[in-house]
Amino acid sequence: MLDKTREQHIHKVRWGLTTGWLLLILSLFYDPWSPWMTNSTNANSPLRIRLEDCVLVQGMCLHETPYALGAPIFWGLIIPSTIFILLVFGHEFWRRICPLSFLSQIPRSLGWQRARKRTDTKTGRVWYDTVKVSRKSWLARYHFYLQFGLFYLGLCSRILFINSERFVLGLFLGGTILAAIAVGYLYDGKSWCHYFCPMAPVQRIYGEPRGLLNSTAHEGDTPRITQSMCRVVSPTGQESGACVGCQSPCLDIDAERAYWETITQPKQRVLYYGYVGLVFGYFTYYYLYAGNWEYYLSGIWAHEEQLETLWNPGFYIGDHALWIPKIIAVPLTLGIFALGGYVIGCGLEKRYQVYQKLHHQNWSLEYIRHRIFTLCTFLAFNFFFIFAGRNFLRLLPIYIRCFFPILIAVCSTLWLYRTWQRSPTLYLREKLVIRLRRQLSQFNLDVPRLLAGKSLKDLSASEIYVLAKILPGLMQDNRTFDVKNEAR
Repeated sequence: MLDKTREQHIHKVRWGLTTGWLLLILSLFYDPWSPWMTNSTNANSPLRIRLEDCVLVQGMCLHETPYALGAPIFWGLIIPSTIFILLVFGHEFWRRICPLSFLSQIPRSLGWQRARKRTDTKTGRVWYDTVKVSRKSWLARYHFYLQFGLFYLGLCSRILFINSERFVLGLFLGGTILAAIAVGYLYDGKSWCHYFCPMAPVQRIYGEPRGLLNSTAHEGDTPRITQSMCRVVSPTGQESGACVGCQSPCLDIDAERAYWETITQPKQRVLYYGYVGLVFGYFTYYYLYAGNWEYYLSGIWAHEEQLETLWNPGFYIGDHALWIPKIIAVPLTLGIFALGGYVIGCGLEKRYQVYQKLHHQNWSLEYIRHRIFTLCTFLAFNFFFIFAGRNFLRLLPIYIRCFFPILIAVCSTLWLYRTWQRSPTLYLREKLVIRLRRQLSQFNLDVPRLLAGKSLKDLSASEIYVLAKILPGLMQDNRTFDVKNEAR
């Protein structure tokens, strides 16, 4: 959606978002003002604590005390907004405004990147090249498992350490920024985004093969700059691509191409099926820990004394505490749900393949897996927004609270309808459609008369493809028929 927006404008947006994010991180270390808004004596604040409220956690009433708003805002507003942007506006939208992606490019912008000395053996000329991740390296081959593992550890850390501990959350976010900048120094291109970022698996889930409103890179006359690919601005204001080939196929150049070229790889099943399991496991654990859903929906988890509960019972089921420490119960629960999601997903995929064969439909593995992956994304998105941001939504008027689930359902359903019909064959036909239209236009046919008033521009990619396949042969047959008649 932002692929045509000039880099100068996006640069200002990135600076604004990054500045806001850095201020939020600073507030985690020092914030004497926002606790006043949650104080029970502040009758004018919708965020004030109500002393009469009681949230039960393992059968005991957990009363609230005034708290700072930095952590609740980050978890209750920023993270849900990111997920919504990815599914509705596409990967390209988020990648172009992502503060962390922006910060990882600081070394490149300042010319401080690591470089290797190169020497031409014939001429003796010496130059320096920036370093890219080698395609034969361990990182290039297994980076997905690294990112997925970091994402898993991040979810465990949220429940155990950083949901409500402002200082720990500040260190976590600050450390992530330093890591992104360090990777930007060590490797060229968007190596942080492609090889290290723990949120990359989430971006692939909701951004592939395309968002609801994002642009497409494969249709139309192929432009030099597509979607969220790297770009630079010359002193004259002219934009140009700045791709260094740090990954191929690249999600930033053509997200749908990257999706179809990797869909049959084993890691994709781990990503989609494991992610669904993690989403269900993450929110379900709050119920298994507290014994009720109100604990999560109230948002009290975002400002409780989190570190004091590490060695408390990790489960509270049927009004009974199970003496498995929380620090063990959390990774155990998320791991079991991730593994369960993977096993169930693989089983459904096999059953779907058998079902298609029984009905004599020779679908490719890509198409079958795409259908299952699409359902996984739809399910994970809707389940996520049953819980996400509820601590703030509960403060809004009733009509807004009713409108929100309708918005989520409408957006996800439209995305499902748009994505369900995609296939690698359709993608390739759309990619060829401009060239095929040009070839067909050379035949000088009266197209509106032959196609009931339609022009070539009105035809779909599949219709153009079929017409381009059969028309030259038909015209050749007609010429042969006319020659034979003239000979007689």
